[in-house]
Amino acid sequence: MNFRKKKTKSGERWEAVEDIGVNPTTGKRKQVTRLGKTRKEAKERLEKYLRSVEEYGVDEKQSLRITFEEVAKEWIKVYESTGRKKSSVYIRTKEIRLLNKHMSKKPIGSITHMFYQNVINELATDLARTTVQGVNNCAGMIFKFAKRNKLMKELPNEDVVIPKKRKSVDEIKKDNIAEKYLEHVELEDFFEKLNIHGLELDKERFYLLAFTGMRSGELCALQKQDLDFENNTIDINKTIYNNTNNMKAYELTPPKTVGSIRVIDVDQPIMDMLKKLVRKNDEHKMEYRTLIDDFHDKDFLFQRKNGYPYSPAYLLKRMNRIVERTKIEKKATPHIFRHTHISMMAEAKVDLATIMKRVGHEDVDTTMKIYTHVTDKMKKDASEKMSNLYGNILENITL
Repeated sequence: MNFRKKKTKSGERWEAVEDIGVNPTTGKRKQVTRLGKTRKEAKERLEKYLRSVEEYGVDEKQSLRITFEEVAKEWIKVYESTGRKKSSVYIRTKEIRLLNKHMSKKPIGSITHMFYQNVINELATDLARTTVQGVNNCAGMIFKFAKRNKLMKELPNEDVVIPKKRKSVDEIKKDNIAEKYLEHVELEDFFEKLNIHGLELDKERFYLLAFTGMRSGELCALQKQDLDFENNTIDINKTIYNNTNNMKAYELTPPKTVGSIRVIDVDQPIMDMLKKLVRKNDEHKMEYRTLIDDFHDKDFLFQRKNGYPYSPAYLLKRMNRIVERTKIEKKATPHIFRHTHISMMAEAKVDLATIMKRVGHEDVDTTMKIYTHVTDKMKKDASEKMSNLYGNILENITL
C-alpha cells in the first residue's frame, strides 16, 4: 500500500493506493484508491474496501454508484441473449418497468430486505398476486446478476413475503374453478350461436380449439404440413408471437414448454372440415399468389387473403362476437376452450396422465384442479342418480 498527498477542492488530502492486478485488455496496472483527511483515515478506508471485496466479493464504490435501473438494463440484455422467447422477454421488460417505478434510481448496493419488502407491499395494493409473484421472480434474477458482478452482498428478495388480499364474495366466485371452463349446456349454446352467426373461419377455429385443447398461439401457427389426414393427427410444434398485431411482424417460436411439442389424435369430423379448408387454401393460392403483391406463401391453415397468419388477439374479437349472442355469463376467452377440453376428457373418464400429454401441460396444477372438480361432480351426480332410482328402497331403511 502506498500513500501520497493530493490536492482536492476541499483542501489537501491523503490518498491510499493499492495495486489489485493487471487489466488483461490494456496490460496496465489496476489500482484502487481511498482519500482521508489523515494518512491513517485513508488507510482505514482502503482496508475496509479491500476486506469487503475479499469477504463478500462486493465492489462497494460501484454498488453505491450504479442504480437498479442500470443493472436491470444490463441483465435484460443477457436474459435475451440466452435464446428466451420474445414473449418472455416482453413480460420481463414489463416487470422491470413496474420495479423501476419504485426504485429505478436507487443504488443497487443500498437495496435492503426491508426496502424491497415495502416495494413488494406497494405493488401488491394494485396488482394481482400472480403478477406480483412474477415481478418478484424477475427482481430475484436481477439481484443474483448484481451479486455475481460484485454489486451486492446479500439478496434482498430472500424470504420476502408476497401479501395476500382478502377476497370479496364476488372475487371468490370468479376464482371458482367452475368459472374457468364451459359446462356442457354452455358449450352447446356457444356452438349453436356459432353455427348461426359465425363468420368465415370461425367454425374451423373454435371447433378445433374445443376438441383439441390447443392454445390460441398454437392454432394460429398451424401450417398445412402439420396436418396428417391419413392418420387423423395434428403435429403441434410451434406457436406464433405477434406483440404489435402487425400481420407481417409475426414470429414462429417453440411452444411454451418442451411438453407442449406433441402429436394429437383429432376426431374425424374435425379433420374432414380441415381437409376442406386446406383444399380451399390451395385453390386460393393457385389463383392469387401471382395477383396479390407480396403474397405470403407459407401454407398457414388460418390465413388472410394475402397468405399472412392471424394473431391470437384476433381470435378474441371473433369469440366475443359469438359470446355476446349466448347466455354465457363467464369471462370467456379462447383459452376457456383449453380448460373445457380438459373437463370433456375428464367426463369421458380419460386418465390424468393422458389428458396432460394431450394438452401439453407440464404443470399438473391447472389440469388437476379441473380434473378433480369434474370427477367429484360426476361422483355426486352418480349418487343423486342412484338415490332417484332406488329412493323407495332407501326409504324403507327407517322402517
